[in-house]
Amino acid sequence: MTTAIDGAALLNEVEAFHRRFNVFPTQAAYVAVALWDAHAHLLDAFDSTPRLAFLSPEPGSGKSRALEIVETLVPQPMVAVNASPAALFRAVSGTDGRPTILFDEIDTVFGPKAGENEELRGFLNAGHRRSGVTYRCVGDGSNQSVQPFPSYCAVAVAGLGSLPDTILTRSVIIRMRRRAPNERVQPYRQRIHEKEGHALRDRLARWADQVREPLTGAWPEMPEGVTDRPADVWEPLLAVADAAGGDWPGRARAACLELVTAAAQDDESSLGIRLLTDLRDTVFCGIDRMPTAAIIECLTAMDDAPWVDMGGKPLTPRGLGRLLSGYMTSANRPVKARPIRTPGGTVPRGYYAEDLADAWARYCPPPPGKSATSATSATAQVSGGESVAEEVPGICYTARETATPGAAIAAP
Repeated sequence: MTTAIDGAALLNEVEAFHRRFNVFPTQAAYVAVALWDAHAHLLDAFDSTPRLAFLSPEPGSGKSRALEIVETLVPQPMVAVNASPAALFRAVSGTDGRPTILFDEIDTVFGPKAGENEELRGFLNAGHRRSGVTYRCVGDGSNQSVQPFPSYCAVAVAGLGSLPDTILTRSVIIRMRRRAPNERVQPYRQRIHEKEGHALRDRLARWADQVREPLTGAWPEMPEGVTDRPADVWEPLLAVADAAGGDWPGRARAACLELVTAAAQDDESSLGIRLLTDLRDTVFCGIDRMPTAAIIECLTAMDDAPWVDMGGKPLTPRGLGRLLSGYMTSANRPVKARPIRTPGGTVPRGYYAEDLADAWARYCPPPPGKSATSATSATAQVSGGESVAEEVPGICYTARETATPGAAIAAP
């Protein structure tokens, strides 16, 4: 009779193995990576698999070493550097068993000088779901048929910079950084330490066999506020933590909240949401309408904002209109600039808070210290239609928190 393996103790050992050779930025990262290693042995118990992304702004941050340690712990690792999409399709759908794909130097595939690589992006996106397949024509000449290639597999990546938003939102993101002088790790020697990792890997596989049946179809309780795509990402990891027991369910949910919150704060994938939030919290601030020139002036004057350098140039009225046109008003029409009457008799074009209110409610996080409802109710309290801003060159229009709704205050 097979002796039952203590899942919590085993995960503790996996975490300790990472700690010997990797310096992760937070304690939550160690928890997430250990759970990801274990989940790779249980893919068929879940509907989806999160990608694991080790990213950093500079080389020498420990990304490749992190991927190297993961390699020793997961089933059938396949190290892919510049692998072609066709090779990955066939590896995942082959008869030799599903590999765990480890993609180092992913910035050479999706970086600014790497081109589009839509085939690989499509493969990584489709493989997030167990039902994911990639269709390709197979055959010679006119004798071809459409063949589905299963794409579902665990994928961990490492690279500089960021990733396409469709991959980032499907990932547990670990923001790596260079080791500080007081941060020490044990040198990793493959011929010595790989065997230790493989011993842990084999025990993870045996434990997975013991918990696979009860895990299949399990619906772990999510931390409050974790919904939609982040919930899809973390569901398999929390299920693994629940199966392991001990303090892992609590640690996993704390790590989930921490990393999901950090990803939301650091998210550069949606420039549109950043624009909407800046318009609500910094530009309009209770004003009911604003000329386009005044909006641009405010946005480009913001510190630590991207609007002054949009591809080497400041944000333009055309760029502002393009970003906002993808969002809809409450009447389900695209947000567009409209004429605004001013006291001086001119009629510049600009934007109305009532046109933006629906997008603010749907896409923006609540303002600091306010609830979601109070964030959007301000637009119902604006002035009854009087002009609130006259287009004056060199003036940035904003509002103090104590200002009467509808009043514009010129800021230096």
